[in-house]
Amino acid sequence: MSNPTKQVDLKLEVVAIPVADVDRSKRFYADLGWRLDADFPVGDTFRVVQFTPPGSPTSIHFGVGITAAAPGSASGLYLVVDDIEAAHADLVGRGAEVSDIFHRTGPGQPAIKGRDPEGLSYRTYATFKDPDGNAWILQEITQRLAGRQGGEIRFSSASEVEGALRRAAAAHGEHEKITGKHQEWPRWYADHIVAEHSGKPLPR
Repeated sequence: MSNPTKQVDLKLEVVAIPVADVDRSKRFYADLGWRLDADFPVGDTFRVVQFTPPGSPTSIHFGVGITAAAPGSASGLYLVVDDIEAAHADLVGRGAEVSDIFHRTGPGQPAIKGRDPEGLSYRTYATFKDPDGNAWILQEITQRLAGRQGGEIRFSSASEVEGALRRAAAAHGEHEKITGKHQEWPRWYADHIVAEHSGKPLPR
C-alpha cells in the first residue's frame, strides 16, 4: 500500500571510515585542507573526529568506537570536482599520493591514461588513499545527468560559481560565432547555468 504522505528530504550527513591511528588520520586530513569540525573524546572507549572536505555538504567520521569495520576497508568514496587537474595538483601539493589522471569510456570499461578527450562529465578520474588504505576517488563532473540535480541550484564555493560562469562564457562565445548575433549575456549565462545544473540540454 502506498504512503500518501509527502516524501521528506533524506540528506546524507556523515560517512564513517575505519582507521587504526586516530591522530595520524587527523593529521592526514588536516593536511589535505579539510575542515576539522569536531574532536570529542569520551574516556578511553569513544572518540569521534569529524572532517568536511572543501565545498562538501557531507562529512566523514573516524575515531574510537565508531565502526567495527577493519581499518582501511572503506572504498569507493567519491569526491566530485569540476576541474580534476586542479584538484590533482592541490592534493599532490598537500602531500597525498594521487594516481595519474585516467578516464573510462563508459561504466565498467577499462581505465585509459589521461583525461577524457572530449571532456565529458563522469568519465575522468584519479584515486588516492589515506594512511590506512581507505580509498578515495576523484571524479570530474561539469554537467549533471538529467534527474541528478534537484530543483534548487546551490554553489558551495566561489570557485564553483567561477567555473559555471567560465563555461557559460565559452558557450556564449561559440553561440555568437555560430549565429552571428549578439545576445545579452546575463540572461544567456543564467539559462546556461540553470540548464547545466538541472541536466537539461544546454542552450546553443
